[in-house]
Amino acid sequence: MRLSGLWISAAVRCAPPQNKPTPAERDACLPYAARELELLDAKVLVCLGAFAWDAALRLFGVRPKPKFSHGAEFEVGSLVLLGCYHPSQQNTFTGVLTPEMLDAILSRAREFSATG
Repeated sequence: MRLSGLWISAAVRCAPPQNKPTPAERDACLPYAARELELLDAKVLVCLGAFAWDAALRLFGVRPKPKFSHGAEFEVGSLVLLGCYHPSQQNTFTGVLTPEMLDAILSRAREFSATG
């Protein structure tokens, strides 16, 4: 698969102890993500993991929050959020996330970006 027009960003821009950001660290990073989205002409936001899904929902003030799952889809205005298990070693080595599963999400993102 070839990806073009892709922007990769992080919900949190640090690696805190035990890799678990505090709410204050998480909230401090949210304005950076908001600014990036303002500058982009994004149509699809692939959220790699529940943490990213939650950050995106907080960014747009979505209440009640739809539940994260692999393959979840949620529209926020003209933007589509897609849920995807995080491609961590813990998920890929155990088969929780397979290459085919990731390819399916990226293909779905391409479909939305082509029609948006």
